[in-house]
Amino acid sequence: MYFWRSFFLFILLFPGMAIKTFAADEWIRINQLGYIPKGIKVAVWASKNNAIPKNFQLVSTQTGSVIFSGVTGAPFGAYGPFSQTLRLNFSAFHTPGTYYLTCGNARSPVFTIGDDVYAGIADFGLRYLRQQRSGFNPFLKDSCHTHDGYTMYGPMPDTTRINVWGGWHDATDYLQYVTTSANATFHLLSAYRDFPGIFTDHYQANGLEGSNGMADVLDEAKWGLDWLLKMHPRKDWMFNQLADDRDHHGFRLPDEDSVDYGVGPGLGRPVYFATGKPQGLGKYKNRTTGVASTAGKFSSVFALAAIIYQNNPSLASLFKERSLSAYEMGLAKPGACQTAPNREPYFYEEDNWTDDMELAAAELYSLTGEKSYYTQSIRYSKEEKVTPWMGQDTARHYQWYPFHNFGHYELAKEAAAPENKTITSYYKEGIERVWNKARKNAFYRGVPFIWCSNNLNTSFAIQCYLYRQLSGDNRFDELAQACFDWLFGCNPWGTGMVYGLPAGGDTPADPHSSFSQLKHYPLDGGMVDGPVYGSIFKNLRGLKLMHEDPYAAFQSDYVVYHDDSGDYSTNEPTTDGTASLVYLMAAKEAEARNLSGNNTVTAYGGIIRGDTTKKNIALVFTGDEFGDGIYSIARTLQTRKIHASFFLTGNFYRNPSFKKGIQLLQKDSNYLGSHSDRHPLYCDWTNRDSLLISRRQFLNDLTAAYQELKQWNITPKEAPYFLPAYEWYNDSIAAWTKDFGLQLVNFTPGTRSNADYTFPKMGEKYVPGDTIYNSILHYEKKSPSGLNGFILLLHIGTDPDRTDKFYDRLPQLIDALREKGYRFLRIDQLLKEQ
Repeated sequence: MYFWRSFFLFILLFPGMAIKTFAADEWIRINQLGYIPKGIKVAVWASKNNAIPKNFQLVSTQTGSVIFSGVTGAPFGAYGPFSQTLRLNFSAFHTPGTYYLTCGNARSPVFTIGDDVYAGIADFGLRYLRQQRSGFNPFLKDSCHTHDGYTMYGPMPDTTRINVWGGWHDATDYLQYVTTSANATFHLLSAYRDFPGIFTDHYQANGLEGSNGMADVLDEAKWGLDWLLKMHPRKDWMFNQLADDRDHHGFRLPDEDSVDYGVGPGLGRPVYFATGKPQGLGKYKNRTTGVASTAGKFSSVFALAAIIYQNNPSLASLFKERSLSAYEMGLAKPGACQTAPNREPYFYEEDNWTDDMELAAAELYSLTGEKSYYTQSIRYSKEEKVTPWMGQDTARHYQWYPFHNFGHYELAKEAAAPENKTITSYYKEGIERVWNKARKNAFYRGVPFIWCSNNLNTSFAIQCYLYRQLSGDNRFDELAQACFDWLFGCNPWGTGMVYGLPAGGDTPADPHSSFSQLKHYPLDGGMVDGPVYGSIFKNLRGLKLMHEDPYAAFQSDYVVYHDDSGDYSTNEPTTDGTASLVYLMAAKEAEARNLSGNNTVTAYGGIIRGDTTKKNIALVFTGDEFGDGIYSIARTLQTRKIHASFFLTGNFYRNPSFKKGIQLLQKDSNYLGSHSDRHPLYCDWTNRDSLLISRRQFLNDLTAAYQELKQWNITPKEAPYFLPAYEWYNDSIAAWTKDFGLQLVNFTPGTRSNADYTFPKMGEKYVPGDTIYNSILHYEKKSPSGLNGFILLLHIGTDPDRTDKFYDRLPQLIDALREKGYRFLRIDQLLKEQ
C-alpha cells in the first residue's frame, strides 16, 4: 500500500503530469506528434519476453478495422530494459486519419497521420526562449539581473562595472555563456533565413504579445544579438561568461535572485574577460588554450546577422564591424576558450575551435566576397572534418561543441566542384560513423548518452538534413527521422522530451526548473537534457530523485531518464538545445509542406507565397491614391511579354485620370483585383490582434469594392484573390474574406520591394531604389528557395516627392531574374500551379 499512497500523493503534488499506464510486458513506441502521409513512418515494438511477432497491424480509430498489415522483419534483440525489439515500418501507408498500431500483445497510443502534424511546432519552441530572457522577462513581466555586471581577468581593474544585462539564462541556473548563446542565436538566424514563411508574428520585440511586423524568431535572435554586442563591446574587448557556479543556490525565480557573489559593488555578477588562459576564481579552473572558439562563434553570428539585416544599413554595418574584429581576435589567439568553474568541477569543456573559425570565415566570405576568407575557411575545414564525438561512446561535457559543424554547410554552399563535394563528404563520414552504431538497435541510437544527449541528437538530425540538402542523398533519411521520433516519444520510456509538445501528450511534467517547481508555470517548448548512461547518473553530485519513478520499468544499468525535478542531468531544459531544436522543427515543417504538394506559405490565414519548389514569381502592384507608373509598367510588361497582377482600390478604379491605363492593363490580360474600396486600416500597427473595423464595416467596404470592379466586368469568380489595404491584416480579416468567398493574399516578406512607396521626407524610413533592387537579388542568392513562389509587391504609383521611381527599374529586374530561370505569372496562375 505504501507505493500506491505515495503514487497518489505524487499525482496530487504534480497534477500536470500524465498518468503512465503500461501493458504487461510489451509496448509500442510512437512519435506522439504523428506522421506526415508521404513521410517515413516507423514505430518500435519492445518486449521483456522473447516471443517475436511476425506481423503488425494499423487500425483505424473511426472504424476499428485493420487497414494496413506489415511484416515485422528481423528482430534487433535486447536494448536497455527490453529483451527483444522490432521496427514497425508503415511508410507505405499514406491515408490521413487517426490510428493505432497492434503487434503481439501490445497496442500503441492513438496517433495522427496528416499534412499538418508539424504545423506550428517551430514557433512553439520560441516560447521557452522568451521565458529564459534575462533583463526584461516577458513571461514574468518583470526585470531581472539588471545590475550585471563587474569584470574579472580583464585589462581593466577587477570589479570594474560594465553593462551586460540581457540575453538568455543558460538553463534552470542563471549563468550566461557566449558559447551557447552565440550558437543558439546562429540557429535562430539560420532558421529564419532557411525556412521563410514558417515563422509567424505574434509577439513584439520585447517578447510581449502583439505583432511588430517581424517574424518572432527574428525578434528572439535579436535579443541574443543585443547581448552578444555587449559581450564584445569594442574591437579589443571580448568577454566569455557572465556569473559562475556560485549561482547554484536552489530554486528561485530570476526576478527574485538573491545570490550574493561576495565580490564587487552592487548586486551584479562577474563577467569573465576572454584572456585565452585558464580561469577559475575558486577551487577549480578550466583548461583554456586560446580565444578562437568564442571569437569564431561571435564572428559567425555577427556576419550572418549583417547579411540578414542588410536592409538596416546602420545595424548591418555594426554587425559587420563586430564580426571582423572578433575574427581577428580568433586569428591572434588560436585555441579553445572554456567556461570558468568555481566551487564545482563541472564546466563546458570545449576542446575544439577550428570548426568555429571555419564557420566564421565562411560567413565572412558570404558577407564580403573576399577570397581570403574562403581560403581560410577551406583550411580550417580540413582541420576537423568530422565532429569528434560522432562514432564515439562518450565525451566530456560539451567537449566537442557545437555538436555539429554548420561551417561545412555554409562553406560547401559557396564552393565549386570539386571542393563542395569534398566538404560534403565530411558530413557523410560523420553520419556513417553514427550509423554504424545506430543500425544495430531498433531505436537507431548512435548518439552517446552523455549529459545533454538530446542536444547531440538534435544536432545530428540537423547534420543529416544539411547533408541531404547538399548532396541529394536520401540514404540516411530513416536515421534522421528516428532522431526526430526519439524526441517525441519513440524511445524506451515512451515520453516526449519537449515540454507541452504535443498538447495532451506524455511530455515532461516535473522538470528541473524554478518556474515549474515554485509556481507551477509551464515551460512550453523547452527541450530537456535527455537520457544519460546509468554510470553517469550514479556518479553525479547532489542528485536525488524527489518522488517515485513512473518510468521505473524502463530504466536500466545502460541508460536512464527521469521526469523528476531532482534529476538535473536528464530533465533540465536548456536554451541552446531548444534553439537548435527550433531549427530542426522548422525543417520538419518545411518538409511536411513540400511532401504534401501544397507548398504555398501562409500567415494569419492569408497566402503569402506560392510553391517554394518552382521558379515562378508573381509581380503584384497595389494602388490607391497614386498611379503615375501605370503606363511605364504596362509598356514593360508588353515588351517583356509577361503578365502581372494589379490590386487596386475602389478609389483608384473611380479616378478618371487612371481609366485609360486600367483599360490598357485589362486589354493585355493582366489580373485586376481588389485592394479594398476606401483603403481603410483594418488593425492596429503595433497590436495586430486589435481590430479597427467591424465585420460589417469590412464586408460593406469589400462589397463596394466589387461593385466598382463590376463596372469593369470583373466578378469575384474572375478575381478570387483579395489583397488587404496597407498589406496589413490579421486572422479575423482573413476569415471575413473567406466568408465573402475570396482568398486573402499578401506579399512575400524578405525583400524591400514594398518600400518603393517611401520618399526622402520620411527620413530613416526612406529606402532608395538601389537598396530595394539589391535586396531582391541578395535574397534570391542567399535563400535556399531563392525567390521561388514569391509574391513580389510594388506600387503602381508613388508620392511626387519620390523622384527615384522603382518602376523605372522594372525592365532591369525582370531581365536579371529571367536570366536566373524565373517565370513571371499572374497571381491566379502562381497559386494554381501547386
